[in-house]
Formats: sequence, structure tokens, C-alpha cells
Amino acid sequence: MTQRIISRIAIYLLALIMIIFGLYHIRHPRDMLAYVPTNLPGGINWVYFVGIALIVAAISFIFNKFVKLTAYLLALLLILFVITVHYPTYNQAGDAEIRQTAFIDMLQDLALAAFALHIAGSADSHGMKY
Repeated sequence: MTQRIISRIAIYLLALIMIIFGLYHIRHPRDMLAYVPTNLPGGINWVYFVGIALIVAAISFIFNKFVKLTAYLLALLLILFVITVHYPTYNQAGDAEIRQTAFIDMLQDLALAAFALHIAGSADSHGMKY
């Protein structure tokens, strides 16, 4: 019983953080635009898309609906961030501080992707079993 409560708290905490970060994307899109690869068409629309995707995923986790699919898609999104945003920044940074920040961002997004994969692996077609 205690393990289920702890799991539920962890998922709710992740959902809360995702909502906050999603709202930040929507309220401050210009601040996030610097992270969108310049060769990707759509520019600021990607910032809004990611913000909405984070909020929708959080709602899925909170209401325990479509959790498996949502968690897999969230993991994919985070891994794409590592591949398309953080690794190129890390690889091309001339400044040691920028390189360090990109490395930390890579580790952070990989850790969150791992948590999302854990959630996906623990869910069934009806959601999490709390």
C-alpha cells in the first residue's frame, strides 16, 4: 500500500512540474525559442506545441487515462530533445559553461525519459494500478 502511495505521489509531482513547464512554454515562448533548432521549420510554433504536449501529458497522468501511450510519447519527446537540442549544443559549444549546461540538460531529460518509460512499463491499457 505504501509503495503505491509513493508511486502516485511521484507521478503527481512529475505532472505538476510538467504543467508548470508547459505553462512557461506558452507564457514565455520567446525565451524558449532559442532552444528550437534553426533548421526546423515552424519556429515558435514548436514551443507552443511542446508546452501543450507537456500539459496534455500531465493531465493524462493525473486522470490516469491513456497513461501507457502518453508515457511512451513523453519519453520519445524527451529523447528527441537530447538528440536535436542538447547534444548539438554540447558538441558545438565553445564556452565551457554552455557545454556544462547542455550536458546537465542531456542528463536531466534522459532521467525524465527513463521515468516516463518506467511509468509506461508499469501501466496497462486502463492506466496505472494504484
